[in-house]
Amino acid sequence: MAKVVIFGILDTAELAHFYLTHDSEHEVVAFTVNREYMNGTEFRGLPVVAFEEVETVFTPGEYHFFAPMTGRGMNKNRERVYLEAKAKGYPFISYISSKATHFGNEIGENCFILEDNTIQPFTTIGNNVVLWSGNHIGHHGRIDDHVFFTSHVVMSGHCHIGSYSFFGVNSTIRDYLNVAEGTLLGMASALYKDSEPWGVYIGNPPKKLPKPSYETY
Repeated sequence: MAKVVIFGILDTAELAHFYLTHDSEHEVVAFTVNREYMNGTEFRGLPVVAFEEVETVFTPGEYHFFAPMTGRGMNKNRERVYLEAKAKGYPFISYISSKATHFGNEIGENCFILEDNTIQPFTTIGNNVVLWSGNHIGHHGRIDDHVFFTSHVVMSGHCHIGSYSFFGVNSTIRDYLNVAEGTLLGMASALYKDSEPWGVYIGNPPKKLPKPSYETY
């Protein structure tokens, strides 16, 4: 069991607190957020401390860290907090729902994997990855760091998902694809061939939009 400090005071942090409290061995002891976003000193009955000084109140090593943030900024915002907390010396937990199906897959740190995900054998998942509820993650695949799957995404077998990618609800990835870093696949869209770095793909068959993903989301 780890004593955990959660980054954030909005919906995703509140959900993380609920899941960790009701479906993990860990104990949430506090929340933290950048000082400019603090609007009080308590959230969900626990203290809120400024991220700039969190390590002086909750010592790294004695406490673990969890940053279950959204995919805004093509996951770069979540990456920044993850790296800053690592620089402070914090070890990270990952949350994997007891209602997710997996087979001893290699899964990195600071991952947030919710209920009804199916992660098939021989697929690895990197650090700082979010799998919202109800995704199919196919066999013999690889998901790199800082990736966000929303819900009901189908990743077929033998796919390689590059870092910073984002997949909208009900999107589909054909088997044996290399999905380049920073790919954004829109809601209900399907990818049939390898993507280009920071490409935005919408529709079925997909159309690549002119703006890069880092200017879109």
